[in-house]
Amino acid sequence: MGEIVLPRRMFLWCMAVIYLSAFVSLYVQIPGLYGNEGLLPARWRLRYSGKSLWEQLVSSPTLLWLGPRFGLDTHTAMELLCLIGAALSLVATLVEAFRDSVVFFCLWALYLSLYEVGQVFLYFQWDNLLLETGFLCILIAPLTLIRGSRRVREHDRVTFWLIRWLLFRLMFASGVVKLTSRCPTWWGLTALTYHYETQCIPTPLAWFAHQLPVWWQKMSVAGTFVIEIAVPFLFFSPLRRLRIGAFYLQVLLQVLIILSGNYNFFNLLTLTLCLSLLDDQHVRFWLRKTDNTSNSNSRLWSWLCYHVELAVWSLTIFGTINCFNLQIDAKKNGISSRTAFTYHEFNQFLKTVTIPCIWIGVLSLTWEMVIAMFRCACVHGFLKRFWGTLQWTVFGAATAAMFTVSLVPFTYIEFDSNARLWPAVRQAYDVVDRYQLVNSYGLFRRMTGVGGRPEVVIEGSNDGVTWTEIEFMYKPGNLSASPPVVTPHQPRLDWQMWFAALGSHTHAPWFTSLMYRLLQGKTDVIELIQTDINRYPFHQQPPTYLRAHRYKYWFTEPKADGSYPQRWWRRVYDEEFYPTVHLGHSFLENMLNHHGLKDKSAPRRMSNNTVSRAVRWMRSQVRGVPAPLLIWTLMACSAIFCLLQGLRDRNKQKTPQEFKASVVETDHKENTHDISSDPLDKSEEKEAEDEEEEEKEEDGEEEDAVEDSEGEEKGSDIEEEMTEETEQEEQMREKNEILRQRKS
Repeated sequence: MGEIVLPRRMFLWCMAVIYLSAFVSLYVQIPGLYGNEGLLPARWRLRYSGKSLWEQLVSSPTLLWLGPRFGLDTHTAMELLCLIGAALSLVATLVEAFRDSVVFFCLWALYLSLYEVGQVFLYFQWDNLLLETGFLCILIAPLTLIRGSRRVREHDRVTFWLIRWLLFRLMFASGVVKLTSRCPTWWGLTALTYHYETQCIPTPLAWFAHQLPVWWQKMSVAGTFVIEIAVPFLFFSPLRRLRIGAFYLQVLLQVLIILSGNYNFFNLLTLTLCLSLLDDQHVRFWLRKTDNTSNSNSRLWSWLCYHVELAVWSLTIFGTINCFNLQIDAKKNGISSRTAFTYHEFNQFLKTVTIPCIWIGVLSLTWEMVIAMFRCACVHGFLKRFWGTLQWTVFGAATAAMFTVSLVPFTYIEFDSNARLWPAVRQAYDVVDRYQLVNSYGLFRRMTGVGGRPEVVIEGSNDGVTWTEIEFMYKPGNLSASPPVVTPHQPRLDWQMWFAALGSHTHAPWFTSLMYRLLQGKTDVIELIQTDINRYPFHQQPPTYLRAHRYKYWFTEPKADGSYPQRWWRRVYDEEFYPTVHLGHSFLENMLNHHGLKDKSAPRRMSNNTVSRAVRWMRSQVRGVPAPLLIWTLMACSAIFCLLQGLRDRNKQKTPQEFKASVVETDHKENTHDISSDPLDKSEEKEAEDEEEEEKEEDGEEEDAVEDSEGEEKGSDIEEEMTEETEQEEQMREKNEILRQRKS
């Protein structure tokens, strides 16, 4: 693999942007989710039992334990941590010097602190993935703030390799669990005929994707299996073009998911992980920069690599055709497909490849460590070589330890392979498990909503006779409302409403808290449903009664004439989800007491120190602003600032000779322009002549200085320079003549 300086810099910048979106997205939802009058107050998770601070941090690693020491309640401390994380990530996005190991450690510690008290609203796989990737950033990022240098280190390839291994684990496990779950839709290749309308928050393009023919949906499922199960093995290929091909296939899959579904920052984070498959040569190809690396490969080696790559892609296509029995169906004008292997055969395949996957990772990591060690040995100077070797030893050991611990969650996909791991590896995993350093993954294990998308609809009334539906901003409810685009924001209440609809309300205790807070008319909770309070039907007076029903939703179909319907959804009534309740209702009180959702302690007085007032002032500034608009504004401004900064640095790098050559070339083009074109302004001509005279004077002064400093021994060189100056003067006289002719 070639140099990875540019991909590493791109990776760290993208991670800063993702941290920014994650912190801002969570910040706007903290009052309604974790506030003192929210759904699941965070202070309930922090029980002060008189233990020392160290014991509290060991039992629950969160910086919120420090809140009382600064006179802050838990709600205010959570908002403060979010604001600090957003500010740090914003600065890291704008200033490269702050994409530092210390800064990324702070970002990881801040998000982990919020995760520890986040409860069910923060227990998503993308939160785990962000924490694991964020911890790896601590090893990958340079110590810019301490060392004051951003130069490449010899061990960077070793630590950056962990990102590639994480990407492999994520994609391979995501493909495997779809088949090990024995879900009939995945095995029948019909999952995508349900996925677009049953996913949590679809986009408008999901409606159009749902209308695609069944044969295309089935072939898309087969392609998903190939990209998630077969292609990840190419991540460790020694041939760079195979890795780049795997990169573009992963990008294709993630972009299609982003276009059809709102999965917050998860797909953006996966795309960021894909940067580990690139090298400087390919990034320069994107930037249209010339690659100065010499290609010393022989023609025989290039010919051999080309044929190996051709054989790999041919084998992939051949295996796809055979495993899914792809055939041209002339009757349906499409391609028929079906799964041509059994669950037992796939299970045997999984048992066969799981341990070899580990050994492939061992060999790939060993190769990167050997190359890094060789580079350390080639460094000039004893102290530099010693310091580089010491760094390689420390970071190599840390990389090997992270790889070893990650084998435990990776082998969860196959029981026998997991049982064969050393007990010491499991013990090490148990020690670091609470810090979310390594995690197991497996997305879309089973396809839900096969018989229709279940959706909970809450209704409110003041008299118990006339009922009004409470519409959420993002989740489906109103049949005529267009599906939204909210990426990279994650409306966590809307997501949990989707999970709650899959079972009964007893499986989602927080739903009882939601009904209770809406009956109380708590503004913070209402803003989770509608940012604009005026769009909430009971904004003037809380409802007296509440109830919830479950419906089955489907996307509408195009009309017979091919025109689009006026509504996006259609629905039918399913059953009662939550009975009619009011404040003081026995059922509601029993559920609150059963789940421990009713706070019996006296209300705590809100702190009023300087930090608390500053946090509340910041909250007042962003209240009422839609979260997607806020996030995209920050991201767009950051991207524009970085782009302008890059253009400025690029112009600064131009040498005076290049600038002078560009000026001469521009003058030449102007002078050879057709005489019939508009003449130059007289003032502009005079300025051009003055500049030329000043340049001649400066050149003459430089020539005199050179003559004085060089002496008689360099007389011949001076004569050559004078000859060149004479030629330049003649060229300038010719230009002046042309300008005078044009003027006349």
